[in-house]
Amino acid sequence: MAQGGNLVVGLTGGMGCGKSTVAALFAEHGFRRLDADDDVHRTLLPDPEVVAAVRERFGPQVLDQEGRIDRARLAGVVFADGAALGWLEQLLHPRLQQHWEQIYAAAQGEKFIVEVPLLFEKELQNRFDFTVCVTTSSDLQLRRLEQRGVSPGIARQRLAKQLPLARKCELADFVILNDGTLEFLREQVSELARRLTSLHSN
Repeated sequence: MAQGGNLVVGLTGGMGCGKSTVAALFAEHGFRRLDADDDVHRTLLPDPEVVAAVRERFGPQVLDQEGRIDRARLAGVVFADGAALGWLEQLLHPRLQQHWEQIYAAAQGEKFIVEVPLLFEKELQNRFDFTVCVTTSSDLQLRRLEQRGVSPGIARQRLAKQLPLARKCELADFVILNDGTLEFLREQVSELARRLTSLHSN
């Protein structure tokens, strides 16, 4: 499903698997990076309409002293309540898709790598030309999250809301293994970037 002649690749994987590192390596091969979490934080959460809706739904306790959405407080509420998380996703996801569509429309023949943690959970695979899953061992995954300052309890809580990595790998068009050195990872990305570009142009 090319967007105006663009190559749009969806990148997913579990927390701590190295999606951002892989996206940065794709950028070395001319891919423009888009990041669902980053776009939500930078573009959507500051939007006055979103702020007003979140305040109405959850009250002023999820806002900071300046009236902006406090990401940590909001996360604390929605990750403990499935209904609240579902409501927030319904608010944000259509706006995020519209934001990306505007970016695609302004580009012609460009290559995009788009980080989407919940790509398969939200059945977004048809919005991309190809999907790639980054995987690693569960021990290494938890160790990386701990190094990031995420407690094991919080990590397991959030991972429980995602599809198992093995299932994501089954659903993805391509899989990248991030269990070795950075050089090994770079070699995989280099080969896959070349292959995706070739497949798209044929």
